[in-house]
Amino acid sequence: MGTMTHHPEAHLVSRTGWLRAAVLGANDGIVSTASLIVGVAAATAATSEVMVAGIAGLVAGAMSMAAGEYVSVSSQSDTENADMERERAELSGQPEAELEELTQIYITRGVAPKLARQVSTQMMAKDALGTHMRDELGISEVTTARPVQAALTSALTFAIGAAMPLTMVLVSPADLLVWTVTIASLLFLALLGAVGASAGGAQVWRATLRVTFWGALAMALTAGIGALVGTAI
Repeated sequence: MGTMTHHPEAHLVSRTGWLRAAVLGANDGIVSTASLIVGVAAATAATSEVMVAGIAGLVAGAMSMAAGEYVSVSSQSDTENADMERERAELSGQPEAELEELTQIYITRGVAPKLARQVSTQMMAKDALGTHMRDELGISEVTTARPVQAALTSALTFAIGAAMPLTMVLVSPADLLVWTVTIASLLFLALLGAVGASAGGAQVWRATLRVTFWGALAMALTAGIGALVGTAI
């Protein structure tokens, strides 16, 4: 009789909730704050004004990210809870129909009809609601919405991301501020793309190019607008 060997698997899907919020927050923190700094710097040469604008952007952005993430993910959570209650009522009132529905789901996935019926019966006997939430609705413990986690993660990573271009304002000469913040922020974005891709098991170069390109575009547009406004004023 052969011995069974342990086959470890490192799946990363459990990270999608907080990783999405973290990458979104840090990316938005770098891009929005750097764009704001570049835009203001292009319109005025006063470093103190640029710094005040950057700090205001950091605080407002972190609060906005927290509130936005909490509200949007709470909406997702409310929908999931409503579906759960609806499914619970259907299981209570129409158990046979739900058993047949689950059987058909397994059949469409390639399980033989007789075996699909047996599997459905056993799965529902153990955890009918959990089985239907997972196999019928695609909702599981791994992917369920977590509003507080998303809000805190986004706010914290936004503040960290925003602090990077703000730090460059402190160490950069006033006449080189636009270029220093722009180049440093693009490097920060490239690093963020690489770290996020590595944490999620994705291709590093693709994520790095994606965040760097859109960050450069955002900063170029705001710098142009800032220069136009500064010239007009």
